[in-house]
Amino acid sequence: MESSFAGVDWASEKHDVVVQNAAGEELLAASFAHDEAGLRSLCRQLVRLNVQLVAIERPDGVLVERLLDAGLRVLALHPNQVAAARARFRVSGGKSDRFDAFVLCELARTDHHRFRVLEPDSDQTKALRALCRGREDLVQARVALTNQLRAELERFWPGAVKIFRSIDSPIALAFLEKYPSPIEARTLGEQRLAAFLRRQQYSGGKTPRELLRKLRSAPEGRAGETEIRTRRQLVLALVGLLRPLVAQIKELERQLARALDEHPDGQLFRPLFRDPKSVITAAELVSEIGDCRGRYPTGDALAGDAGQAAVAIESGKRKVACYRWACNKRLRDAFCTLADSTRHWHPWAADHYARQIARGHDHPRAIRSLGRAWCRVLWRCWQDRTPYDPARHRALQQHVSVTIPGASGPRPDTAATQRMLGDAVTRQGGPKAPSATRLTASRHPLTRIVR
Repeated sequence: MESSFAGVDWASEKHDVVVQNAAGEELLAASFAHDEAGLRSLCRQLVRLNVQLVAIERPDGVLVERLLDAGLRVLALHPNQVAAARARFRVSGGKSDRFDAFVLCELARTDHHRFRVLEPDSDQTKALRALCRGREDLVQARVALTNQLRAELERFWPGAVKIFRSIDSPIALAFLEKYPSPIEARTLGEQRLAAFLRRQQYSGGKTPRELLRKLRSAPEGRAGETEIRTRRQLVLALVGLLRPLVAQIKELERQLARALDEHPDGQLFRPLFRDPKSVITAAELVSEIGDCRGRYPTGDALAGDAGQAAVAIESGKRKVACYRWACNKRLRDAFCTLADSTRHWHPWAADHYARQIARGHDHPRAIRSLGRAWCRVLWRCWQDRTPYDPARHRALQQHVSVTIPGASGPRPDTAATQRMLGDAVTRQGGPKAPSATRLTASRHPLTRIVR
């Protein structure tokens, strides 16, 4: 039977489908409900029509999983690609769900060689991604509630905001639960506060007298008794929402650490973080990059999807590099976090960042430039399934290489180079890496000559 192609315009309640044969003749144009019967009928029709490729505007979800489970090959197209192709078939600018399904079907039929077939990740990677994204959503909710609580306290009791470093910390929330307004805190003295700190296992390094001074030195509000009682109820409500939310985030982080340790690629990027307990960014990198090695054929492809590579725009004599908006936002944040953390302790990363600043780039652009350099390193580790090893990082080896003068010219000092490499990138007990200022003091910082 002749192969055919399909385009699916998905929605929350129904999916419009257009199927064409290789010559462009329409074989099916229908809508299927987003329920079990509709999805079964959709997959059955596509299999019956011997559909070779299915084009859709999303890479995941129940519909995509059902299409893959039915043995169909899926092209996940970006909505911008579909929007740019509409004018090929309708210059009036009109748009409808059935027309979008037709455009997707045409792209699958005529331009499928320009797109990559979707290859799903393993169940472990999907679970890790769900944990990372779930934690991210909870953190956003925590930040919103924390800002609301801080604003509420600033209106009538600013001292409660200043007594502890973080207002969403467990000890700060416990304090606000016990003393939600200045009325309850009127009789608070050093002994009572010291007993409270002991119960909460306070480790902030401040004495009860210092904490009370911070509480009393803040501006006093002029709210009346009725307003204070009302705002007290609001503070208790916000604290009641924040305490279980903070606990759930901590529990998700523990689950995230366990899932990362059990993942086949879980140890690839852990050595890139100096703190052995740092797992959030490493888990985000593993989950967002995925485990399909064909997804990113080159390091530059990974840099582009991660938003670390600029977009070149050329027209006549004009040539500029613009910020890349269309990318995986979570992957971009993970690489920017990696770049910003490594520039403080990794000598090669610090030097790369310092050179970008010396060229006149601002901090965000210098971070993206360093992130692009890290993309190439991580891509190699990912392709080889080998954890990051400083001894195999050639750029780092060149940067910390030590040479000594000789009769026939400078020669490498292997022992000194290895000691410098170990001191620079050790995660525990070693001295700090050279700062960016020191690295830019020499015109050629890649080679150190010992005299």
